[in-house]
Formats: sequence, structure tokens, C-alpha cells
Amino acid sequence: MVIDFHTHVFPEKIAKSTIEALTIKANGHPTTDGTIQGLIDEMDRGGCDVAVTLPVLTKPTQFESVLRFATEINQRFSKENNKLISFAGIHPKCDDIDGKMAMVKEAGIKGVKIHPDYQQTFIDDRGYVEILKCAKKYDLIVVTHAGVDDGYLDSPIMCPPDRAIKVINEVDHGKFVLGHYGAHKQWQEVLDKIAGKNVYLDTAFTLHEIDEDLFKKILSKHGEDKILFATDCPWRDIFEDIRTIKSYNLGVETEEKIFSKNARKLLGI
Repeated sequence: MVIDFHTHVFPEKIAKSTIEALTIKANGHPTTDGTIQGLIDEMDRGGCDVAVTLPVLTKPTQFESVLRFATEINQRFSKENNKLISFAGIHPKCDDIDGKMAMVKEAGIKGVKIHPDYQQTFIDDRGYVEILKCAKKYDLIVVTHAGVDDGYLDSPIMCPPDRAIKVINEVDHGKFVLGHYGAHKQWQEVLDKIAGKNVYLDTAFTLHEIDEDLFKKILSKHGEDKILFATDCPWRDIFEDIRTIKSYNLGVETEEKIFSKNARKLLGI
């Protein structure tokens, strides 16, 4: 079984324009058209059984519409072996963060996505700390973009290891996930400062860039129970990333944990 813990889809009416805009912004090469069906087709082609979809709020006012979209996805795919599991999104400048996180819980959604770069807020901002504290209170997963974002190369890095470690230590929420293997393009710092902490790392948009030896060093220090397979589809090819993990010859038990067992435990499925 393969679970991709970090993917993106958009409502049908904005998928085309959103993918086009993001492609230009980050010089990306999408593998899907950004729609739900596009992701399912890519999963089937790549050999992926379940995908977690992660929406991003760029404005606090988007909370309700994103929550509705996530709920619709989950209701639809609850009848289709949970092939897609959507998280909600939240913004650190939202009013009544506790109330909104309670709404996410009441909707039966398993977690939220945050993106410090798109939300132009450092990860150790009090808004994010409050989000993590509420996630701990309501037993919700939080996934964050971490490290360099290719669409913001001329801007400060909003979730570098130095700032992420402050939040990890302050809140100690066991269901916190740092995307991009702890910090995109800052993997030596991840090895030095993040690996071994009480946090999950996903492999989204990492395997085509990271040195295999460094990947294995982080894996060894952090522990195989806290690593989640992820691609960042549509920005990576699912089949290629699965093949890369397999090429590392990590062993059957470690592969099983990375590809699905850790995700199943975290998601409660």
C-alpha cells in the first residue's frame, strides 16, 4: 500500500488558472491539471492507493470555503475507500483560531495545512503557535511547508529549521508534520537541528534533489517511524518518487513504514 501524504487539488472552476499561475511563479512542471480527477489519474498511473490533499489559505477569509471543499471531498471518497483524504486550511491571522479548529474537528477532518511563505508569516509567530496548541487540544494533524519555497526565492525563508525548532519545543505536538523532509533545500540543518525531535517529516518535493546519503543520515537519526512518503503532486511524479525510495534499498519493513504504515497510524485508518 502507498499513501501520498502531501498532494494538492483545486476546485474545478479555478484549477486551470491556479495551476498556470503557480507554474509561472515557481517555474514548476505539473504532472496533473490540478483537478480531483487529474490527481486520481496520476495516482492510478503511479501506483498510489490513498492521497492526502492539502489546501492553502492565502487569506483568512478563505477558511469557510476551503472547509466546505475539504468536507465535500471527504464525503465523496468515504464511499470510495478513502482514496482521497482532504485536510482543511487555516491562516495565522484568522479570528478565533480555537473556534475554527473546533469546526475542523466537528467536520470530521483529520488536520490542517499551513504555509508560512504563502501566508507571509514566520512559523514561530503566535498565530501558528496557537494553531498548534489547538491542534494538540483537538487531536488534529498540522502539516506545514518548511524550508525554501521556489516561488519565493527573493524573500526570507518563513519556516527554516531555527524557527521550526522553537515551535516544536514550545508546543510538543506529536502530530506536527514538517513538509519537504524537514526544510526544503536546508537538509543539512535538518540533520543537525531537527532530526530526532518529536515531529514527522514528509518527503514531498525532496527525492529528486536531496543526496541519497544525506537522506539516509536524516532517516537514521530521526527514526523510520516518523517519515511519511509524499510527493507534492502535481509538482512531482508519483511513480518516479516511489521508484526513488525503492532504489535506496531500505528494506521491506522500513519501506512499509514510509509508504503507508506511519501514515495509517497518524491518520487513524
